[in-house]
Amino acid sequence: MSKSIRSTALAVLVCATVAMLVPVVTVAAVPFKVPADANIPKGPEGDAIRQGKSLIVDTHKLLPGNVGNGLNCTNCHIGAGTTPYAAPFVGLWGVFPEYRARNGSIDSLQERVNDCFERSMNGKALAYDSTEMNAILMYMKWLSNGVPVGTAVTGRGMGKVDSKLKPNLARGEKIYVAKCASCHGAEGEGNKNTVGGYFFPPVWGNASFNIGAGMARTYTAAGFIKRNMPLGQGGSLSDQDAIDVAEFMTHQERPTYEPAKNDYAKGNKPKDARN
Repeated sequence: MSKSIRSTALAVLVCATVAMLVPVVTVAAVPFKVPADANIPKGPEGDAIRQGKSLIVDTHKLLPGNVGNGLNCTNCHIGAGTTPYAAPFVGLWGVFPEYRARNGSIDSLQERVNDCFERSMNGKALAYDSTEMNAILMYMKWLSNGVPVGTAVTGRGMGKVDSKLKPNLARGEKIYVAKCASCHGAEGEGNKNTVGGYFFPPVWGNASFNIGAGMARTYTAAGFIKRNMPLGQGGSLSDQDAIDVAEFMTHQERPTYEPAKNDYAKGNKPKDARN
């Protein structure tokens, strides 16, 4: 064996030995904890936090130029972003900027917020330096108090279902009629209140989210449904039930979204992507 080959082999052996000796460090998710409203500070920061929360709760009313359907942010971000596995805002402040496969790029938190306005709200983006954008960011930052930067919280996202299960749209329609229609309407039109909003949001049609929204994907919607629906009975549906009703709901008519044709252009396209 030549000297160079022996040197290379020795280097590989040393590297392998060191790798075995160095422990793999994984950062565990931290517990989900929502600060009390009583702890909102006084002054301009507190005013911005309260404004941000109001914008999340009454988005359709307070931002009519940016919302193109009948939804409020809290229709998906239940409890104004304070409910585990209902797309909570708790802890988000410290994990952005973050790579997203859908865009194939690093997204700022502002970009993520506007993604919701353009897709889930079927509307228009907020200006990055607007009072409203900064208020929403302040609210998210406040909800993330105590969460270490770069650490996810238990309950982030919408939860998972077994994606190996195949959806049955016809079965999903039956489940929708039995479990969902009383709140969301026989035609997915939602249940309107007396002030122009909705007690329960539309889940398809022109007043609902568009084809580019994450909730328009079967397995994403199924995770949310499994954890949170029917309202007050989260966890009562099986993975198969949630997948079937999500398949039925997501494949009803809804607004188009032209930019969705570019989603996952760099790869890693999920099997339930709608483009």
